[in-house]
Amino acid sequence: MVSRDFGREKRLLIPRQFKAVFDSPTAKVPGKHVLLLARPNALDHPRLGLVIGKKSVKLSVGRNRLKRLIRESFRLNQDSLAGWDIVVVARKGLGELENTEVTQQFGKLWKRLARSRPQTAVEAAGSSHA
Repeated sequence: MVSRDFGREKRLLIPRQFKAVFDSPTAKVPGKHVLLLARPNALDHPRLGLVIGKKSVKLSVGRNRLKRLIRESFRLNQDSLAGWDIVVVARKGLGELENTEVTQQFGKLWKRLARSRPQTAVEAAGSSHA
């Protein structure tokens, strides 16, 4: 089981990591007011990057609220997302949604992404011995 923390190892931190996902996403999950781009990683845990610009959510209070909600939703659903580098791109209108709507929407998006989940390095090693 993956630990449910959200430490540095669970985040995309440097521009090169974001660029890799933007340049060659293997999964795109569109939602209302949001787009998830994902690419397999060689790790046994997922990593998350957030792109919430001023153009899509004007006030910093709104951007920070969305970041908190998305990170918490990711933290609670990361067990099913192992092996992905994920970038969340916010679009106009996301900031107008209520907290419960955002949480519900991301719950559905994580499930859709998990259906196309890549095989993790740990699973690949386990299946080669079978």
